[in-house]
Amino acid sequence: MKVYYECASCFLRQAREALDLATSDESLKMDVTTDITKVLCSKFHDKAVNNVIGTEIHRLIKNRTNNNDPYQNEREICNDIAMKYLPVIKEAVKTEDDLESYIKASIIGNLLDFGALGVDMDTEALINKTMHNGLAVNHVDKLESALKNAKNVLYLADNVGEIIFDKILIKKLKDYDVNITVALKEKPILNDACVEDALKIGLGEFADLKSIGTDSIGIIYPETSEEFKEIFNNADMIIAKGLGNYEGLTELESDKPIFCLLNAKCNPVAKDIGVNMGDNVILML
Repeated sequence: MKVYYECASCFLRQAREALDLATSDESLKMDVTTDITKVLCSKFHDKAVNNVIGTEIHRLIKNRTNNNDPYQNEREICNDIAMKYLPVIKEAVKTEDDLESYIKASIIGNLLDFGALGVDMDTEALINKTMHNGLAVNHVDKLESALKNAKNVLYLADNVGEIIFDKILIKKLKDYDVNITVALKEKPILNDACVEDALKIGLGEFADLKSIGTDSIGIIYPETSEEFKEIFNNADMIIAKGLGNYEGLTELESDKPIFCLLNAKCNPVAKDIGVNMGDNVILML
């Protein structure tokens, strides 16, 4: 996905957040922000790819502040917070017990901002609304058809916390007699899930857990490891969670079915897909 003009201000907002988490040194924050503006001045244009620029900015922050995981505190609590709402999700899924319900449960993990839970958010109401409302783009029939013809499924995870709800869907996918590989980050970036995070919640019981070989936001295919490229190329279908994976995968040419499960949290992504901001989608690329 190419950047929209609004993405520039979002890069700066997110950089400020990461810097505040990474260091208390105000002088260093100023120096790093100056470098970030230089990145934007040189690389932000209408052909730029969103997750590529975002990755460069967050790597810059990690390197300059000597903090390899600015979001460490959030990473440590996100799975616990998600577990709090897991019974509500399971109860909602049990009501329908079809593939679409399990997918919606997974999308809820992408929808919720775990760092802000309990502030102004009625989480249980949000869960029930998502489970009972329709999807702005609903390619679940195509996804199920692809599953019935697949042997190897590659599942691209997104955030810590969110993977708790991914686990519900992945257990359901096993009903289709497929081999599932879940791809996670090699090292922390933002609050993206790493292999270690998935191991902690027992996701390895239902799928092979593999690193993509790098710490990119979403997938930047040329940067991934040879092992991941082989897994990607041998997969019969791909299920991808979240905005970062959508941003990266839309830049790839592939003849295999790729399904993006996400909440359109921002206007640029919503416009790119053709939905309203806040809509939930199951989109086949």
